[in-house]
Amino acid sequence: MTDSPTEYAKPTFRGDVTVELVKHSAADSDVLWAARVSTAGEQSLEEITKDPERSKGLINYLMRDRHGSPFEHNSMTFFISAPILVFREFMRHRVGWSYNEESGRYRELQPVFYVPGQDRKLVQEGRPGKYVFVEGSQEQHDLTTRVMEDSYRQAYEAYQEMLAAGVAREVARSVLPVGLFSSMYATCNARSLMHFLGLRTQHEQATVPSFPQREIEMVGEQMEAEWAKLMPLTYAAFNKNGRVAP
Repeated sequence: MTDSPTEYAKPTFRGDVTVELVKHSAADSDVLWAARVSTAGEQSLEEITKDPERSKGLINYLMRDRHGSPFEHNSMTFFISAPILVFREFMRHRVGWSYNEESGRYRELQPVFYVPGQDRKLVQEGRPGKYVFVEGSQEQHDLTTRVMEDSYRQAYEAYQEMLAAGVAREVARSVLPVGLFSSMYATCNARSLMHFLGLRTQHEQATVPSFPQREIEMVGEQMEAEWAKLMPLTYAAFNKNGRVAP
């Protein structure tokens, strides 16, 4: 009598990302008291209780003339769930950022994998440094979905097989692809977030064009939406001045 095949957790697939603002200390008034200390000293703290709308001109001036440090006196912490390939790009942003990511050494990684949605442009045209992405055919989308899902299933089965044989998690994880979903906390200030958005999103008001990978842009768009609600005057000045971090 032969043993029945080992049953492993079945992979699931998704084409979106998750961004949640879990904690923050961020308001337009933070920019104002930080800026006014240079001329008002301790009286600059009065800005905390005043309506920042009355000083939106100062915020715009600071943004326009690239006086950046007043935009650092705030904090936002996001919980992000995205494919590992996104985090490898994300962590190129080091100044003004703090990260803590889920560990494949200390926990068994769950079988959630990234498969592009129908709206993801699949075909790259042009040469390096001067290329565009265009819509793929339905056949290309079907192929991408089938091949990626089959590959993910095989990789996760190999991972589970090694774990079942007693191989350490930190070794077994080596077979898993960058399409695996991971999670992390990312903490930043408005200045570092603006730099991130200037590089990782496309926007009609940007004076310096950027060509981010779509998957990290999806994360950036959700972070931007949360920040815009917290610091609307700073956000408006960022857009008005070409989406260039001060």
